[in-house]
This record gives sequence, structure tokens and C-alpha cells, in this order.
Amino acid sequence: MELIFYGKYRALVARLNGELDHHIADSVREEIDRELERTGAVNVAFDFRHVTFMDSSGIGVVMGRYRKVTALGGRVAVFGASEAVKRIMRMSGLERFTVIADKLEDCFEEVAADA
Repeated sequence: MELIFYGKYRALVARLNGELDHHIADSVREEIDRELERTGAVNVAFDFRHVTFMDSSGIGVVMGRYRKVTALGGRVAVFGASEAVKRIMRMSGLERFTVIADKLEDCFEEVAADA
């Protein structure tokens, strides 16, 4: 799993490449939390365009960041997920807590509104 960070639309964007499963979830969680603290970002957007597989541990990563940033008044978005990953998100009810879109541009206004 490769994890790359960049800022756009007043949010920390975490671009994930590879599989997001129980083998890697803890390190992804720690890296994102470290970057959120370092940058002071309140909103986070997950770039899932290059995520090839995700299990329930990936849902845990997103939900944990949701809890963290909403405590600060922020929002969470996920964009670019494959249909298979979107299906897992829908089954978990993740769309009740996060903005899920095809492109960052489709969700940035909602994500950045509370920055």
C-alpha cells in the first residue's frame, strides 16, 4: 500500500494505492492521523482511485478518521472508488457519514465548507 498526501480544496487528501485490508489498516490509520496533526487539517478526503481491494478494516480506517475530524468540526469524503469498493461502503452504511463521489471536484464544496 502506497499512501500519498496532498492538500486541495482546504482538505487533506490521502491517495491510497493498492489493497486496504487488515494487514495494512493500522499503518494507514497512523500515517493519516500523523499528517492530520502535522498539517492542522480539519477535513480529509480519501482518494480511492487506485484502491484495488478493501475489507472491513478499510471501513474502520474511514470511520476512525470521521470520528477524529468531526470532533474538530470537519468532514470526510471518499472519491474515485471502484464499484466493488462502493458496494462495501454502501453495505456498511458509510454514505450516512461521508460524502462519496466519483471525483474530488464533486464533493469538495461539502468537504471544505466547514474548514
